[in-house]
Amino acid sequence: MQGLGAFATTRIVAGTRLIEYAGERLTPAEADARYPDVEGERHHTFLFAIDDDVVIDAAVNGNDARFINHSCDPNCDAIVEDQRIWIETIRDVEPGEELAYDYAYVLQERHTPAAKRRYPCSCGAATCRGTILAKKRR
Repeated sequence: MQGLGAFATTRIVAGTRLIEYAGERLTPAEADARYPDVEGERHHTFLFAIDDDVVIDAAVNGNDARFINHSCDPNCDAIVEDQRIWIETIRDVEPGEELAYDYAYVLQERHTPAAKRRYPCSCGAATCRGTILAKKRR
Protein backbone atom coordinates (compact mmCIF):
# COMPACT_ATOMS: atom_id res chain seq x y z
CA MET A 1 0.00 0.00 0.00
CA GLN A 2 2.82 2.36 0.91
CA GLY A 3 6.50 2.07 1.71
CA LEU A 4 7.75 -1.38 2.62
CA GLY A 5 4.59 -2.75 4.19
CA ALA A 6 4.48 -5.96 6.22
CA PHE A 7 3.27 -9.26 4.81
CA ALA A 8 2.21 -12.59 6.25
CA THR A 9 4.63 -15.41 5.43
CA THR A 10 2.31 -18.12 6.78
CA ARG A 11 -1.40 -18.40 7.53
CA ILE A 12 -2.30 -16.44 10.68
CA VAL A 13 -5.53 -17.14 12.52
CA ALA A 14 -7.81 -14.40 13.82
CA GLY A 15 -6.96 -13.24 17.32
CA THR A 16 -3.20 -13.73 17.01
CA ARG A 17 -1.06 -11.14 18.77
CA LEU A 18 1.62 -10.39 16.20
CA ILE A 19 3.97 -7.74 17.53
CA GLU A 20 4.32 -4.85 19.93
CA TYR A 21 4.50 -1.36 18.42
CA ALA A 22 7.83 -0.32 19.92
CA GLY A 23 9.80 2.91 19.97
CA GLU A 24 10.84 5.90 22.04
CA ARG A 25 8.20 7.18 24.47
CA LEU A 26 7.50 10.91 24.19
CA THR A 27 5.05 13.42 25.54
CA PRO A 28 2.63 14.87 22.96
CA ALA A 29 4.51 18.20 23.17
CA GLU A 30 7.82 16.45 22.39
CA ALA A 31 6.21 14.62 19.46
CA ASP A 32 4.73 17.87 18.09
CA ALA A 33 8.11 19.59 18.34
CA ARG A 34 9.87 16.68 16.62
CA TYR A 35 7.31 16.35 13.81
CA PRO A 36 5.46 19.64 13.28
CA ASP A 37 2.56 19.56 10.86
CA VAL A 38 3.41 21.81 7.93
CA GLU A 39 0.47 23.33 6.05
CA GLY A 40 0.16 21.81 2.58
CA GLU A 41 2.60 18.96 3.25
CA ARG A 42 1.65 15.35 3.69
CA HIS A 43 1.73 14.10 7.26
CA HIS A 44 4.11 11.17 7.76
CA THR A 45 5.61 9.89 10.99
CA PHE A 46 5.81 6.69 12.96
CA LEU A 47 3.95 8.20 15.92
CA PHE A 48 1.30 6.28 17.82
CA ALA A 49 -0.48 7.80 20.83
CA ILE A 50 -1.14 5.45 23.74
CA ASP A 51 -3.17 8.08 25.59
CA ASP A 52 -3.17 11.84 26.22
CA ASP A 53 0.24 11.64 27.94
CA VAL A 54 2.36 9.12 25.99
CA VAL A 55 3.24 8.88 22.29
CA ILE A 56 5.47 6.19 20.81
CA ASP A 57 7.90 7.23 18.06
CA ALA A 58 8.75 4.02 16.18
CA ALA A 59 11.32 5.92 14.08
CA VAL A 60 13.56 5.82 17.18
CA ASN A 61 14.28 2.33 18.55
CA GLY A 62 11.21 0.99 16.75
CA ASN A 63 10.67 -2.46 15.28
CA ASP A 64 9.00 -3.96 12.21
CA ALA A 65 5.54 -2.98 13.50
CA ARG A 66 6.19 0.50 12.07
CA PHE A 67 5.91 -0.96 8.56
CA ILE A 68 2.31 -2.14 9.01
CA ASN A 69 0.19 0.12 6.84
CA HIS A 70 -3.26 1.61 7.25
CA SER A 71 -6.33 0.12 5.58
CA CYS A 72 -9.98 1.12 5.64
CA ASP A 73 -10.71 -2.65 5.50
CA PRO A 74 -8.06 -3.96 7.92
CA ASN A 75 -7.09 -7.48 8.92
CA CYS A 76 -5.47 -6.31 12.16
CA ASP A 77 -6.23 -3.99 15.05
CA ALA A 78 -4.04 -2.03 17.46
CA ILE A 79 -4.74 -2.87 21.10
CA VAL A 80 -3.53 -0.69 23.99
CA GLU A 81 -2.87 -2.77 27.08
CA ASP A 82 -0.83 -1.79 30.17
CA GLN A 83 0.70 1.25 28.40
CA ARG A 84 1.86 -0.91 25.47
CA ILE A 85 0.49 -1.20 21.94
CA TRP A 86 -0.01 -4.61 20.37
CA ILE A 87 -0.98 -5.47 16.81
CA GLU A 88 -3.42 -8.38 16.61
CA THR A 89 -5.23 -10.03 13.72
CA ILE A 90 -9.01 -9.54 13.59
CA ARG A 91 -9.57 -12.14 10.90
CA ASP A 92 -7.61 -14.99 9.33
CA VAL A 93 -4.73 -13.76 7.17
CA GLU A 94 -3.38 -15.75 4.24
CA PRO A 95 0.31 -16.06 3.20
CA GLY A 96 1.40 -13.08 1.10
CA GLU A 97 -1.40 -10.85 2.36
CA GLU A 98 -0.39 -7.41 3.56
CA LEU A 99 -0.97 -6.75 7.26
CA ALA A 100 -2.89 -3.54 7.97
CA TYR A 101 -4.93 -1.81 10.64
CA ASP A 102 -7.11 1.30 10.60
CA TYR A 103 -4.91 4.13 11.87
CA ALA A 104 -8.05 6.14 12.70
CA TYR A 105 -5.88 9.21 13.17
CA VAL A 106 -7.66 11.73 15.39
CA LEU A 107 -7.60 15.27 14.08
CA GLN A 108 -9.21 17.96 16.19
CA GLU A 109 -9.62 20.40 13.34
CA ARG A 110 -12.39 20.18 10.77
CA HIS A 111 -11.89 17.45 8.15
CA THR A 112 -11.61 19.81 5.20
CA PRO A 113 -10.48 18.55 1.78
CA ALA A 114 -7.06 20.11 2.50
CA ALA A 115 -6.81 18.27 5.83
CA LYS A 116 -7.76 15.00 4.17
CA ARG A 117 -5.02 15.54 1.53
CA ARG A 118 -2.45 15.80 4.34
CA TYR A 119 -3.62 12.38 5.62
CA PRO A 120 -4.34 10.38 2.44
CA CYS A 121 -5.19 6.70 2.21
CA SER A 122 -4.17 4.50 -0.69
CA CYS A 123 -5.41 1.16 0.63
CA GLY A 124 -7.54 0.39 -2.42
CA ALA A 125 -10.36 -1.14 -0.36
CA ALA A 126 -13.87 -0.98 -1.78
CA THR A 127 -14.81 0.87 1.42
CA CYS A 128 -11.84 3.27 1.32
CA ARG A 129 -12.70 6.64 2.81
CA GLY A 130 -9.67 8.29 1.13
CA THR A 131 -8.00 9.27 4.39
CA ILE A 132 -6.35 7.70 7.43
CA LEU A 133 -8.34 10.10 9.61
CA ALA A 134 -10.83 8.64 12.06
CA LYS A 135 -14.45 9.13 11.12
CA LYS A 136 -15.78 12.29 12.73
CA ARG A 137 -18.47 11.65 15.30
CA ARG A 138 -21.65 13.55 14.62
